[in-house]
Amino acid sequence: MTSFSSSPPPAKSPTPTAPPHVENENTDPTQTPLPPPPGYGVTGILRRWRHEDTLKRVSLGLRVLGFVFSVLAFIIMASNKHGRGRNFDEYEEYRYALAIAILSTLYTGLQSWRQIYEMSNGKQIISSRNLALIDFFGDQIIAYLLISAASAAVPMTNRMREGADNIFTDSSAACISMEFLAFFILGLSAMLSGYTLAKKTYV
Repeated sequence: MTSFSSSPPPAKSPTPTAPPHVENENTDPTQTPLPPPPGYGVTGILRRWRHEDTLKRVSLGLRVLGFVFSVLAFIIMASNKHGRGRNFDEYEEYRYALAIAILSTLYTGLQSWRQIYEMSNGKQIISSRNLALIDFFGDQIIAYLLISAASAAVPMTNRMREGADNIFTDSSAACISMEFLAFFILGLSAMLSGYTLAKKTYV
């Protein structure tokens, strides 16, 4: 009896499959375009305008406060005359304090007027680049002069108060306090001016 060897059936080759279809993003008409990056478009422009307007209002408020304190220091010291030995003009420290109070009054007054004029009329008196530099350096210089004048008058006032505490020493102390407050306000204004200057891309 002849035996036949049975061979295994041939293995089936895998059926080729078509590669997955990748849609071209450039040709898809239904694709939603990406939003613009922050800071661009109408929303970004409006946000930037509101931010700049807020900075201008804060800067104006600080300078108006600096003007008020400077005027008070000037008036108090200028009227501090109460007889021989109790007149401010007899002491170099008090004359210096009065001079710086006048200078601070002029600076903060002119700056406040300029900002009010520009905000009400929408016109700039000075170019933006020069204005940013004037604000930055002007605030720092006046603030330094104010703290210098107040610090120079403190030792004199303390020595006088050791002998007699009267209306002359009280007025001198009030003037010194006003100059310290004006220094603090203009110090904040200088920080704000520095921030504004740093944001200017054309400087």
